Amino acid sequence: MKYSYSKQLFSLSICFFCINAFSQTEIKSKILDFLTFLPIESASIYLKNTTIGTISNADGKFVLFVPREFEKDTLIISSIGYKSFKTTISDFDSTMDVYLEEDIASLDEVLLIAETRPKTGNDIVLRAIKRLSENLPEQPYLLKGFLRHKERNKKEFKWLIESALTLYDSSYASGAMDNLKINVDEIRKSYDLRDVDSLFTYYSYLKYHAKNIDLKSKKLDRDTIETSSLIDAIKWNDRRVNGLENFFRGRLNLVRNSNMQLALFGKDMLDKHQFDLDTILVDNERKLYKIKISKSKDFIGLNTKYIYNEGYEANGWLYIYWDNYAIKKIEYELVAASDVQKNRSKSLFDTQVNHKLIMTYMEYENKMYPNYYYYETPKLVKIGDRSSEKEKMEEELGIDRDEQFYYTIQEILFTEIILDPDIINQALQNEWSEDIFSSRPYNKEFWKNYNVLLESEEEEKLIQDLSKRASLFKQ
Repeated sequence: MKYSYSKQLFSLSICFFCINAFSQTEIKSKILDFLTFLPIESASIYLKNTTIGTISNADGKFVLFVPREFEKDTLIISSIGYKSFKTTISDFDSTMDVYLEEDIASLDEVLLIAETRPKTGNDIVLRAIKRLSENLPEQPYLLKGFLRHKERNKKEFKWLIESALTLYDSSYASGAMDNLKINVDEIRKSYDLRDVDSLFTYYSYLKYHAKNIDLKSKKLDRDTIETSSLIDAIKWNDRRVNGLENFFRGRLNLVRNSNMQLALFGKDMLDKHQFDLDTILVDNERKLYKIKISKSKDFIGLNTKYIYNEGYEANGWLYIYWDNYAIKKIEYELVAASDVQKNRSKSLFDTQVNHKLIMTYMEYENKMYPNYYYYETPKLVKIGDRSSEKEKMEEELGIDRDEQFYYTIQEILFTEIILDPDIINQALQNEWSEDIFSSRPYNKEFWKNYNVLLESEEEEKLIQDLSKRASLFKQ
């Protein structure tokens, strides 16, 4: 799809309303644990009573661009289990590290004074799900965000895309399929060095699209297939596995889509999950339940077309506010549990964790909005040899098994919430595209003051290496 003039106008108009790019204050620092000096990852950095914010990376570092009109406002740095750091923007010293002290409430004390409240993990989570209609937005909104999409093996990056996003949601009560839209506003980086098994992908593509073709009798030969058809197949495979629409509109969007049919956190959630209260933590002076997620009596499945995505057990953690039962954070994994899925996962991906998800939310005007999403899954890119002699043959032939599959990771940081009906209506008049895989020219002015997720030092080195090799590859 061509990058049309309407999309340019859409991106520029939203940017104009949301951030005055010509009058920004840059603040940056590193956030550390006061006792251990270890970096604190995913700490929240935001302006009080605004929608402007970011999070810290794996090294505890962050960068945030703040409009100068907010220089006298309060900056808050918080992380679950720590006392918050607060100061005005004008007084913040970017040359100094920020140290957070541990802050944990007493579980026994809290439970003793809470005679009328739910006391088990299952009851607390059921109460939180019941309260979603009160805690999630009931009016349309836009989110401005940043996406980092990467694929890598155990050694290096193979593919990287960085994009600016706008997400529209009409409300929690509406179905996501028809009432949630995503637009890719700009592309910052796009490097691709994948070695893809195009015949395997093309076969899957035909299996999905061709209705009257006997694929068993059809011999596929790379020399007889048009390159454009292979490219279409690869792009289709990228979208069905990594497309933003699958994540936002599917069952893995656990909170937003808990009211959809067969939702993982729906009415029968206790058949697939058990929740155990672990302790009480503190987040920015508010108590949080920390609840362990574990398996229940039934396996979990995602019902993905043409991909065996069944036979899992869940584990992880839920963090729920004590006062209003709003879900603050989810750490969620789907682990191979059935015999079929265990064998499949080991054979194809050399891992039992097929889906790893982290979701955090920020509160604004008494409603919870998406703040940060992390999604990781292994993706088959070369069909490889799955015979009983495969390991011996691979060793003899010098085949690198890491090239058979990649770890696909998508990180999305939402940095602004837009509630103005006029801006929302204007945005909806434009053409929307959620295609992150199409190349576009780099817009230097757009990215000059756009809030992004800071790379860790390890990622920065891997990205630099990928960009150099990508340039050589193109030559």
